Amino acid sequence: MGNHHSRRSTKSEESGPNSLASSHNGSRRSIPNTSSGNDIQEKPVNQMLPVEKLATILAQKTQAESKIKGVTKTVFFRYLFPKYPLLADKLFKYFLDHANIKTDYLPVDIFRTQCERYLSILDDDIVRDTFVKMWSTFDEEKDVYIITSESFNSLLMCAYHVSMDHYSEGPQMCLSISKTLKAVVDGCFYQKSSLSSQYVSHWLADNAARLLLPLHRYAVHSIATAWRTIDQNEQPESTGVSDTLALGSAGLELSTPVLEQSGPFGQGKAPHPHLLTMSMSWLLACALPPLYSRPQRASSPNNSATGISSLSFLSKIACAIPSHWTMIYDSDEHGLGCNRFLHHVLGYKSPTLVIFKVEDNQKFCVCSPCEWKESHHYWGGEGSAIFQLLPKFQLLEKGSKLLYLNTTVRGYAQGLRAGSDPRAPVITVDIGFEKIEWKKIPYQIETIEVWGCGDYIEREKQLEVKKWEVKEAERQRVVKLSADDWLDHPDRYLLELAGRPQYHQNQT
Repeated sequence: MGNHHSRRSTKSEESGPNSLASSHNGSRRSIPNTSSGNDIQEKPVNQMLPVEKLATILAQKTQAESKIKGVTKTVFFRYLFPKYPLLADKLFKYFLDHANIKTDYLPVDIFRTQCERYLSILDDDIVRDTFVKMWSTFDEEKDVYIITSESFNSLLMCAYHVSMDHYSEGPQMCLSISKTLKAVVDGCFYQKSSLSSQYVSHWLADNAARLLLPLHRYAVHSIATAWRTIDQNEQPESTGVSDTLALGSAGLELSTPVLEQSGPFGQGKAPHPHLLTMSMSWLLACALPPLYSRPQRASSPNNSATGISSLSFLSKIACAIPSHWTMIYDSDEHGLGCNRFLHHVLGYKSPTLVIFKVEDNQKFCVCSPCEWKESHHYWGGEGSAIFQLLPKFQLLEKGSKLLYLNTTVRGYAQGLRAGSDPRAPVITVDIGFEKIEWKKIPYQIETIEVWGCGDYIEREKQLEVKKWEVKEAERQRVVKLSADDWLDHPDRYLLELAGRPQYHQNQT
C-alpha cells in the first residue's frame, strides 16, 4: 500500500511543472510542503554512508595485502564473516554473478553497488529466493536454478549455526541436528535428488517461513556495522563477534527459543531425553508465528559509556531472548491419560505445543496459540497449526478453529481432535489418550509432552491456581455437620438405602 501511494505521489509531481496537481474535475489542489522531495533524495545517501566507508576500508585492506584495487573474497571473509566461510563464499559469489564481471574480485564502485542492492532487500519472499539461489546452480538447458538435497542441507546447517552461535547463553550444539535437518530435507525433496529453487523457496514459505531470515539479518547487520570496528580490531577473528554488533540496530531479532533451565533438552537432572530437542525447537520457532517465541522483557541496559554489553546485544540480534519454553506436562513423569493431560494443561493462558510420539518413531505437534479449553465446538486462533515432525517435517494444516477437546459433553465426539474438517480431522486422539489416528491409520501413543510458550509469570499463575485447587479440595474433604443438618442430608438417606440401621435419640 505504501509503495503504491508513493508512486502515485511521484507521478503527480512529475505531471505538473509546479507543486500543484490537477484533479479530475479540473480544480487545482496544493500538495503540502512536507519532507518528500529533497529529503527522499537525501535519505538513501545517508543510509548508504556505512557502505561507502566499508568499501573504502576493505579496498585499503585489499590494496595492502594483495595490491589489487578492489575487494577480494579473502578480505570479504576475513573482516565481515570470519566465523562463517561458507556464508561469505556464497554471498561474495552472489555479488560477482550480479555484477557480470569476469574478475575474481569486485572493484570498489561495483562492491558498493552490490552491497546497496543487497541491503535494499526487505521482502521475506525475496530473501528466501535469494538464499536458495545462492546455494543453487544454474541449468542452462532448462533455464532454471537447481538445488540438490545436499546443498539444501548445507543451507539449513548454515542458518542453524548462525542462530545457535548467538544463543543467549553461549554457542550451543544439538546432538540430533542431523536427524532434524534430514526430516526437513526429506519433507521437501520426497526422495528426489534435486529440485528447482523456486519450488524449494515456495515449500519453505509454506512450511517454515522464517527459517532463512536469520541469515539475511545477520548478513545485513554485518555489512552495515562492520566498518566501525575493522580498524580497531587488530585480530580479524574478533570482528563481527563483539563490539561490531554492539553498536548496531536494536530492531534485528531472530527467534530461537530458550527452553527452561532445569535439565534443558533432556540434559542435567532430566530422567530421560525430551521429545523437543534444541534443534527441533529452533525449527518450530522458525515455522510458527512470532507469537510462540516472543522476546522476554529484558532488564533495561546500563546507561554507561559503552552502552549495552556486546554479548547481550549479540544474543538479541542473532538469537532474540524470547520467553522460556517450559514443560508443563510430561506423560513419562506425570502419567499418560486424559485426566492427567487436563490437570496439567488446563489453566495455562499462553500458547502451547503438544508433541505426540507414537510407534514407528513418528512425532506430531499440535500448536495452540491460546489457552486449552473443553468444548464440543472447534476453537483456536489463526496461529493454530499441526505439524509432522518425524520422520518428515511438514506442515499438515494451519488456520483458525482447528482444535477440539471434549471429555464431558455427551452426544459429541470424545477426545482431542485437530483439523478444520470435523468429519475428517487431520489428527484424532481417543478419550483415553492411548491411540492417535492419522490418515485413518491408528498408532499407539508412547509419550506426550506439552510445552508452554509463555513467560514465567503465566506459569506461576497456573501453579498458584493449582495450589489453591488442592487446598480447596483438602478443605472440603472434612465437613462438620450438626445433628439438624444430618437429618436432612442426602448422604443419610443413601446410607439407609444401603442397609445401615437408623439411630434415634429415644433408642438406648
